[in-house]
Amino acid sequence: MVKSMFSGIAGLRAHQQKMDVIANNIANVNTYGYKSGRVTFKESIYQTTSSASGGSDTFGGSNPSQIGYGSQVGTIDLMFASGSYSPTDSALDCMIDGEGFFIVGTKGVEVELDDDDPQGVAADMSQLMLTRVGNFSLDGKGYLCDGNGNVVYGYGYTKNVADPSHLQALRVPYVSEDGEVLDAGDTDGTPMKLNSVRITETGEVIGTNSDGESVTVGMVAIANVPNPNALEKTQGPYYSIGENTGYVLPFEPGEGTTGTILNYGLEMANVDLAKEFSEMITTQRGFQANTRIITVTDEMLEELVNIKR
Repeated sequence: MVKSMFSGIAGLRAHQQKMDVIANNIANVNTYGYKSGRVTFKESIYQTTSSASGGSDTFGGSNPSQIGYGSQVGTIDLMFASGSYSPTDSALDCMIDGEGFFIVGTKGVEVELDDDDPQGVAADMSQLMLTRVGNFSLDGKGYLCDGNGNVVYGYGYTKNVADPSHLQALRVPYVSEDGEVLDAGDTDGTPMKLNSVRITETGEVIGTNSDGESVTVGMVAIANVPNPNALEKTQGPYYSIGENTGYVLPFEPGEGTTGTILNYGLEMANVDLAKEFSEMITTQRGFQANTRIITVTDEMLEELVNIKR
């Protein structure tokens, strides 16, 4: 008889976890780049009271008899459908229209790009983080950073010529005391003073120098993740690359099945409030039904105890 009590408790626990995910979705309805979560249930363990048996010349076969012990959470998945475009006034705000992630991290990480060694490239990429939020700006040293101070990685440019051999932190070119533009990675000089810096639809970071000439700082790279559901959420809008993501490789925007860039805007959360509220109602009713199982089971146990008075 107490098996039903255990089933009710398991159902309460599972529905409470689903409600936690729904609450987090609703709380982040206005969080840029947020991807909603989804909970699926699965049946819990079964006790076999009688096994199946085959038929004989005299009798027919019999089917198994099993008693279940409720439900439990099977998976908590992230839904990576693109959110809506939210226009902004910043020329360095951008969003990915389609699949892929921006690549951010700490300074000093270099990813050597080798088409013949995707495993090595993916190993280097694991040192960095991924995000869907493109609220970028330039810091005092000329680095392109996100809202939390992590530098943005992409393809560097020297004298408006791209260097596709490796991935690096994007920063404004440095110039020497006599005004000569230094090579990428050389920080002996000072950052070039640029005006009207913007990110184009092709992902290029372009500004204008004091002479009115166009200067390309670099190109924002987009990471292609074969299995995005294997990404692990970390603090804020970041994802860490795990063991089951496949080879995470960088591409130019629009290449390698990655999405294109939409500038002057950010990606809104992909939370569907109507769906979340309907899920909340069914989850509440499921939770309520499981409490009734516990109440009725308790009443049955009470009657059993009161048989002898």
